[in-house]
Amino acid sequence: MSETFTIGPSRDNRLGANFDGDGVNFAVFSDNAARIEICLFDAAGQETQRIPLPERDGGVWHGYVPGLRPGQRYGLRAHGPYRPQEGHRFNPNKLLIDPYAKRLSGHPRWSETLMGYTVGARDADLSFDTRDSAPDMPKCIVEDPAFSWGDDPAPQTPLDATVIYEAHVKGLTRLHPDVPEPGSFLGLASDPMLDHLTRLGITAIELLPVQAFVTDSFLIDRGLTNYWGYQTLGFFAPEPRYLGTGGISEFQIMVARLHAAGIEVILDVVYNHTCEGGALGPTLAFRGLDNRAYYRLAEDQRHYVNDTGTGNTLNLDHPMVLRMVMDSLRYWVEVMHVDGFRFDLCATLGRTEQGFDPGASFFDAIRQDPVLSGVKLIAEPWDIGPGGYQLGAFPPPFSEWNDKFRDGIRQYWRGDAGRVPDLADRLTGSALQFDHSARPATASVNFLTAHDGFTLEDVVSYSHKHNQPNREGNMDGHDENFSDNMGVEGATGAPEIRAARDRRKRNMMATLMLAQGTPMLLAGDELGNSQHGNNNAYCQDNEISWIDWRTTDEAFLRFTRRMIAFRKTHPILRQKLFLHSQPRESDGLADLFWHRRDGGAMTQADWDNADLRLLVAELRTAFDTPEYAAREDAVLAVFNAGPAQQVRLPDPPEGRGWVRHVDTAAPDAPPAPVETGAITVAADSVLALVLEMRP
Repeated sequence: MSETFTIGPSRDNRLGANFDGDGVNFAVFSDNAARIEICLFDAAGQETQRIPLPERDGGVWHGYVPGLRPGQRYGLRAHGPYRPQEGHRFNPNKLLIDPYAKRLSGHPRWSETLMGYTVGARDADLSFDTRDSAPDMPKCIVEDPAFSWGDDPAPQTPLDATVIYEAHVKGLTRLHPDVPEPGSFLGLASDPMLDHLTRLGITAIELLPVQAFVTDSFLIDRGLTNYWGYQTLGFFAPEPRYLGTGGISEFQIMVARLHAAGIEVILDVVYNHTCEGGALGPTLAFRGLDNRAYYRLAEDQRHYVNDTGTGNTLNLDHPMVLRMVMDSLRYWVEVMHVDGFRFDLCATLGRTEQGFDPGASFFDAIRQDPVLSGVKLIAEPWDIGPGGYQLGAFPPPFSEWNDKFRDGIRQYWRGDAGRVPDLADRLTGSALQFDHSARPATASVNFLTAHDGFTLEDVVSYSHKHNQPNREGNMDGHDENFSDNMGVEGATGAPEIRAARDRRKRNMMATLMLAQGTPMLLAGDELGNSQHGNNNAYCQDNEISWIDWRTTDEAFLRFTRRMIAFRKTHPILRQKLFLHSQPRESDGLADLFWHRRDGGAMTQADWDNADLRLLVAELRTAFDTPEYAAREDAVLAVFNAGPAQQVRLPDPPEGRGWVRHVDTAAPDAPPAPVETGAITVAADSVLALVLEMRP
């Protein structure tokens, strides 16, 4: 027989279920509910007791249950009006997830019982369903998140020394032959993975969503899965499918092991919407607790503002919803020790009634927060809402994914006409977008590929997307990928095509590592991983998305390691200050020089020449830095998307000379001094030379 618990005086200052050593304090926010109940469950999922929360302060309902221990399963029921036309969708027949739950027992089992309305009714969501959803709902689990971190100093790698590696917990490890517990947090932090990441030179791993998420019913009907995870159910709970039997401590162990290897952990987080969808979606948590508070509603209040394309938008204008987001972020930093966040559809988080605002309450809350203002913050600077493309518009200390870098570099190496000026912009930190408001050049997160789109191998192997396995008629995913199959669509054994593809991958990787900004690699690109032309593998939890370690391109892996090491060795390539080709008035100095192949300075006619396929960039130490006196040290980068040609080098100062360190046409060649005033640049290649002291 189950124990019966009593409830007593409590506190409202900490939301969620908080264990204090003797019992659990529950606190739940709902402005418009008439009553909130805590429902307790046994390990078999049977409801054993309902306990109304007896106290209310403002919109926070709370109560203390002495004797309740970690491991207890629970859920919420909210009583109140069901009037969708007024924005209210309370239905106490639906078990709800606590928005502050630290752990979930699993995932919803899709059933009509999860809907607050009667599916198929003539008046649709205006009807009311009385069936109990508890048998089909996961349960919240009381957790004591205390963890003996021991000595876990955060790496705190500065942005100018950061190399980001975007990865999926399961996809990175599932097919690795030596990883124990593949597909889990512990597998990600296993010795084979740590060895790979450290040898590659990675300083931060950016994980696709690991907060608890659901797979939409339409995907289940198709036999597919929400692989990427952009449908959040719990903003505090780690995704159950990545946990073993050790609970949330397994996430903490992963972070501690990565930190010990000098690698930061950045989480891709989704605070722009939830998994509950639009008006005909399920009632799982927020909708049933207080629909009018948690979501931005349309003027008629029955429908939702849908700036995210998912059916709903979180209402960060409400102070308690904003508090939930801030509490969640602080929890992942202070309790789980993560080092930063990448914000999905971050334009949504800054949208007000007047449009996007870099001074929106969310950004102001982040900037004044003593915990969050000190971690890495990266915006995905777009959504589908009005004025949704906001690249460069985010306030410090945010960095931003720079899709213009991705597209521009792909177009240049594909051989598109007139792309040299854009290449120059991307090499110098996309200054047009980011050189304002005292933002550093590192604000531009440069990438060639990301989870959303082709892998690098597919960029050079496919001219068209091949998303048929997604069962959407190949209508999903980007249509313009700026890719090129170089003669054959897909995999080929033709040596000439294979060699050309390998060269182009090296060219693109070299460009990424020679550019100002913060570089980001997609996990698996260094191995030659392919998704067989699928550029929207969000639903493919299978070998389409899993990285195949059995077919590693050892030569490209070796080259990628070399390029990352070269970037780390030469601070000129990763300066925080933007470089400028125009001399300043005070002393006539400049720190950036653009040369023609004959050694002369680029003219406007050169920049306007659509047939130009070669760019020579001489990069020096920014003249506004304390290292100003060392400005004679330089890196010369040559980007040639045309035929082989001679390039005259700038005359070195006395006692110095140019040393070739990188040549994508000879990727394994050791560094070598250049003794003449000119150098032959192979067709479709990149050179990097360093001005060094002569012996």
